[in-house]
Amino acid sequence: MNKNNFVETSYNKPFIKQRADPYIYKHIDGSYYFTASVPEYDRIVLRHSDTMIGLKDAEEVTIWRKHESGIMSVHIWAPELHYLDNKWFIYYAAGDIDDIWAIRPYVLECEGQDPVNDSWKELGLVKRNDDFSFNDFSLDMTVFGNKGKRYCVWAEKVNIGKKISNLYIAQMKSATELATPQVLLTSPDFEWERVGFWVNEGPAYLEHNGKIFLTYSASETGECYCMGMLSIDENKNLLNPHEWKKEYKPILNTDIDKQIYGPGHNSFVKDENGNDIMIYHARQYNEIIGDPLYDHNRHAYRMKIIWDIEGNPVFDYENNF
Repeated sequence: MNKNNFVETSYNKPFIKQRADPYIYKHIDGSYYFTASVPEYDRIVLRHSDTMIGLKDAEEVTIWRKHESGIMSVHIWAPELHYLDNKWFIYYAAGDIDDIWAIRPYVLECEGQDPVNDSWKELGLVKRNDDFSFNDFSLDMTVFGNKGKRYCVWAEKVNIGKKISNLYIAQMKSATELATPQVLLTSPDFEWERVGFWVNEGPAYLEHNGKIFLTYSASETGECYCMGMLSIDENKNLLNPHEWKKEYKPILNTDIDKQIYGPGHNSFVKDENGNDIMIYHARQYNEIIGDPLYDHNRHAYRMKIIWDIEGNPVFDYENNF
């Protein structure tokens, strides 16, 4: 099967085509914003709609473009839009055209209250609280609050040669600065996290009935790409990795019968009725020519989250819509 001859099923019809690492934010006024990685990896885009379904056909506005040289000049990845301290911020990853894998986490701040139409300014790297910077491949930063404190989680590679991508957590001092040293949250421990590359990346926050869930993506970005999950009671110490529970099996992976390949890098949002919705990307085929990272047909999908009797999320393609 290839992109010119894929099988369309009732499960693999995209919500928004060719938008990877999808992120939807529901604002305090009830409206929705959408951003994602574009296939060219050269800019950051935003859509806005009064309804979630309206994002599908909403006008897409480019709010920032990559530099022509130096930092932030290649691999513009995984933007996330957040409204913090009455300001709009976008966290995103970017590389250097002279060192394309020198990926680091950067921040933009909107200079007004309309993130689609007002201008944005670069704030540079997220600041750390120690003498170190992000000295290696670091990306996919997400931010969330709990018990009056703000946290961020991101992926960062370690080792030499074929490096390992772990997830780290830290408390934040402000929207652009960490308050604590980073803590290792999870490493790719299982075989399903080690296909092609050893990867934990793309963390996404979900809360339900006093429990926090962090989903993440694992392995390389082709058919083997899949999703795992961590969880913790909201009253526990989020900076203690031993308090977190890690699932032994992936919570979502390729389904050949439904023709959904390589699901991953998701976000969560509530719909107009308060239901939890997962936004994620996947492909409709599995045969990819060249590096799957540069295959343009990772599409955004929506899945309604069902909660089991123990209060855990259930991820099922039957709930795609």
